[in-house]
Amino acid sequence: MIEIDGSTYEGSGQILRTALSLSAIYKKPCHIFNIRKKRKKPGLATQHLVGARSLADLCQAKLKGDSLESQEIWFYPKEIKAKNISIKIKTAASIALVLQSLILPALKSKEPIEISFDGGATDTFFSPTIDHFQFVFLEILKKMGVKIEIEIIKRGFYPQGEAKVKIKIFPLLYQDQKNQFIGIKPVSLVKRGKLEKILIISGASENLFKNKVAERQISGAKQVLGKLNLPIEEKIEYYSAESTGSQINIISKLENTILGSDNLGKLGKSAEIVGQEAAISFLKEVKSGTCIDKYTADQILPFMAICNKPSKVSVSEITLHCKTNIWVIEKFLNGKFEIKENIISWNPK
Repeated sequence: MIEIDGSTYEGSGQILRTALSLSAIYKKPCHIFNIRKKRKKPGLATQHLVGARSLADLCQAKLKGDSLESQEIWFYPKEIKAKNISIKIKTAASIALVLQSLILPALKSKEPIEISFDGGATDTFFSPTIDHFQFVFLEILKKMGVKIEIEIIKRGFYPQGEAKVKIKIFPLLYQDQKNQFIGIKPVSLVKRGKLEKILIISGASENLFKNKVAERQISGAKQVLGKLNLPIEEKIEYYSAESTGSQINIISKLENTILGSDNLGKLGKSAEIVGQEAAISFLKEVKSGTCIDKYTADQILPFMAICNKPSKVSVSEITLHCKTNIWVIEKFLNGKFEIKENIISWNPK
């Protein structure tokens, strides 16, 4: 039984998601305590509970302590079973965060797995937007041989949520004679090459169409990005959604990688400011000279680690999220991460 103190480092839900995901892959039972102890509302929130139960369903696991606000959970995984999963979320919990627990184990299935979300939010606070997830994170995973298809049927914003999303995850990992996983490709994303183009995706709920919120977010972003003198492709969308909301994503295609930054509209904040903030964050990523933005860095670390071959990436910032994920991963795998300046390397034993 692997014991995990959920209050370590930042004490976030990331500890729970990563630990359960690796527990499922390697069939190593784990006990996580002090879950989200440092948060204002400690314990399991809806998105953590939904993720844990869905993962237990996927790998036929025995689960104890799975109730709202529980600060302790026991997870006893068995075989990962190829099956379609339907997830009902009654709140505006982040769909992207729920998926962080499910993607890695689903790759071990012998057949593609379809996950259908009824409820939850595609774009909510303290979480990657669904566009950042799709056009940045999944694009980086493609370089590692991972194939995932996503269909956004209906957007969901805070506080109602009520999104509808379908995900199809194709199998990739198989056990060899040494009981190790093969299939994930090692990566060396250190030099990113030239910045080729920029895509701005700006969207809002339909009730914001008259105020041209999506267009104004782009206008604000372009005020900041004009100095780059690069072609900017624009995509404007208005969605049918139960709650009022908006989002903007700035995505750059480089020779060897993808960088991105996102932001959400907020009551009382002008659409132009929302776009400007996203662009300022984006410029910081560009000026860093690195291959992985700070929001994607911690998410890809588990994929690097299960490769069983050395990998390394340059990241714009070594966040507490990164350090937390490194600590959890090293609890499950025989290997070590090394941080040297802005480069994170994985060295399996």
